[in-house]
Amino acid sequence: MIILAATPIGNLKDASVRLVETLEAAEVVAAEDTRVTAKLLRALGVENRPRLIALHDHNEREKAAELVELARSTDLVVLSDAGMPTVSDPGFHLVQAAVAAGVDVTIIPGPSAVVSALAVSGLPTDRFTFEGFLPRKQGERLSALGDLVRERRTMVFFESPNRLAASLADVATALGDDRVVAVCRELTKLYEEVKRGSAASLVPWASEGVKGEIVLVVAGAGALEVTLAVGVAQVQELVSDGTRLKDAAAAIADATGLSKRDLYEAALASRTRPAASTPPQVPDFPQPR
Repeated sequence: MIILAATPIGNLKDASVRLVETLEAAEVVAAEDTRVTAKLLRALGVENRPRLIALHDHNEREKAAELVELARSTDLVVLSDAGMPTVSDPGFHLVQAAVAAGVDVTIIPGPSAVVSALAVSGLPTDRFTFEGFLPRKQGERLSALGDLVRERRTMVFFESPNRLAASLADVATALGDDRVVAVCRELTKLYEEVKRGSAASLVPWASEGVKGEIVLVVAGAGALEVTLAVGVAQVQELVSDGTRLKDAAAAIADATGLSKRDLYEAALASRTRPAASTPPQVPDFPQPR
């Protein structure tokens, strides 16, 4: 089978007993960087010296079929340099190929920079989205952030320390100066630091120069304040497009937080009243998905 194994993101003491035992018994390890993995084995006191095969962004597609076949006859341990394989790290294409070939895939859970940053950010954790790395070029970065302007869930990004100040400035431009963020730096390491505040307020700090591994956590968009009259108008708009009244009321309730029953009854009642001379203005809030 294929074993996806999480490795420490900083502090070596976060390595699980199960990870160490698995590495002690492993015959073959597919590693993002074989040099990093060799150092990890020594640091964890693992005496076993398994065969190390490089598996990284540049060769994963070509290597996947070969490694899947290898995993039919022996356990193949998959490691990224830090954290969980497949999460902005190599492993996804390998897992995809294994699933298609009917080869078992299991996991040794452990450290994750995404979940760790989310937990310490102080931002809502009940719903979140992981967006990987922001684009390098400013135009593409602003476009990507623009697509997220109405995202209600907390957003988690990886970022380079060299681009952090520019990315914070672009978050402020695209999502608003007051959008709350948390910059999590060097998690679990000696110089761990979490900076919280508005995107705009953290730009000067980041511009002074920041080092280390960075995870940027951004608050989701706030709930839109929509009156019942505006919500009813939106329901009527959906009904005019062919949506059943009951379904339209439910959809707008989900999108606005208004009561489904109030929307339904008000929209139903409006059918029996003369149309108002000036209909309420409908703001541009997200259409239900």
